[in-house]
Amino acid sequence: MCIVPRAIVDSHHHLWRLDTGSYPWLQQHYDPRAFILGDYAALCRDFGVAEYRAATENQPIVATVHVEAERERSQALAETAWLHQLQATHGLPDAVVAWVDLLAPDADERLAEQVAYPRVRGVRFKPLTARRPEESVRARPGALQDARWPGALERLRRLGLSWDLRVPFWHLEEAAALVAEVPGLPVVLEHAGLPSDRSDAGLTAWRRGMAALARHEQVQVKLSEFGLRDAPWRFDDNALIVRETVAIFGWQRCMFGSNFPVASLRVDCAALVRAMSGALVHLPPEARRAIWHDNAMRFYRIDPRQQPMETTP
Repeated sequence: MCIVPRAIVDSHHHLWRLDTGSYPWLQQHYDPRAFILGDYAALCRDFGVAEYRAATENQPIVATVHVEAERERSQALAETAWLHQLQATHGLPDAVVAWVDLLAPDADERLAEQVAYPRVRGVRFKPLTARRPEESVRARPGALQDARWPGALERLRRLGLSWDLRVPFWHLEEAAALVAEVPGLPVVLEHAGLPSDRSDAGLTAWRRGMAALARHEQVQVKLSEFGLRDAPWRFDDNALIVRETVAIFGWQRCMFGSNFPVASLRVDCAALVRAMSGALVHLPPEARRAIWHDNAMRFYRIDPRQQPMETTP
C-alpha cells in the first residue's frame, strides 16, 4: 500500500534554456565520466517551465524550490533574475537557491546582489571534494578544512540565508565538523548524502556520516536523487535509504525533492512519487505531510497556502 500525497513541495529541481544562458556542463564541456549518473546526453536540451510541468504532470506539486543549475559562473545573478521573471510569468519557482563563490574576496558584494531578489532563500556553493573515498583533498583550497569556510558561512547566517550542502557520503563527517563551527546557520544536505556505495561497508560509512550531521539540529536533509551510476532505479534499495535517513534525522528534518530533470535519467516523476509514498507509508499522517510539504515550506520560507490532505487509493 502507498498513501498518495495531496500536496507536494518540490524542494530541489533545476530549469535551463540553452539559448538564454550558458551551461558549460551541458554545452561546451559534456563529460559523462564526471557526472554522478554517467551518460547524461538526454539532459542536453532545454528544460524550462513547460518541460518541468510536463515531466511532473498529474503530481500535486503546489510549490517548488529551484537550485542553481551550474550556469556559467559569471551569469549567476542573471540566472536569479531569469528565475524571478519565470515566477512572475508562470508562478514558479517559489524559492531560489542561488550560486555565489563564498570563498571569493567579493563574496559580500555578490551576496548583496543576490539577496536583492526577494525569492532568494539560500546559496549552493559546493566544497571541493575527492572523487573517491580513498582520496584526500584536505590540503587544497576550497576543501572542507579550508580556514575560510567558517567566515564564509557566517556571512550566510547574518543575511538569514541557508546553505545547500552537496557532498558525497565520504565527506559527511568532515561537513559535520564544519557545520559545528557555525551554530545557527540553517543547512540542508542534498540527496540524502549521496550514498553511492550500497555495499555493507559503504552503507556503514554513510550511516556514520549521516549520524554526525544529524547531531546538529540546524541540519535538514533532502530525500532526493537516489539514482546510481550504471544501475537501474530499484525500489527496495532506495526505500532503505529513505527510511534510514528519516530514522537518523527524524521526519521533522526531512523534505522531498525531485532533482528533475537529472533524476529523470533513472525514474519518471510518477514512479518516484509512488516509490517515496511506499517508503513513507509506515509514518503517521503528520510526518508524511511534513516530509512532502510542511518542512520545505518552513525551511525555505515559502508563503503558506491552503492545501488538501492526503488520501489512500
